[in-house]
Amino acid sequence: MIRPAVKEDAAVILQLIKELAEYEKAPNEVVATTKNIEATLFAEDPKVFCDLVEVEGNVVGMAIWFLNYSTWQGRHGIYLEDLYIKPEFRGLGYGKALLQHLARICRERGYGRFQWWVLDWNSPAIEFYHSIGAVPMSEWTVFRVSGDPLNKLAD
Repeated sequence: MIRPAVKEDAAVILQLIKELAEYEKAPNEVVATTKNIEATLFAEDPKVFCDLVEVEGNVVGMAIWFLNYSTWQGRHGIYLEDLYIKPEFRGLGYGKALLQHLARICRERGYGRFQWWVLDWNSPAIEFYHSIGAVPMSEWTVFRVSGDPLNKLAD
């Protein structure tokens, strides 16, 4: 079952985020708290959303996403920030079901794109994404500014 997350799911969402960070070899980079999750995902007018996979009453996976925008298309799209399925539930179709769920949202709402990033060493994910028809945007380079450089830029 795929369902929208509710505020009472904040602690389990944070736990899944931590598990994902561990898998992505960056466990010390998670600084989010349950309060952060509650304040962002469950705000009065949220800018980020979470759908959960539930099996026999237990949350086993999540998709955290938000809207982006294509100036070339003149339409919104979905950017998938995180897709995570607990290891013991991988290979059972839950990740694909989440992607299908988000693709249906795109189609139903008239969004033009559905995109995400994947770490270049994550071969199982890359193979899976290829299998569903996703194509890498290899000509693009991602840039980020945060922390002190962000503050310097703002000044």
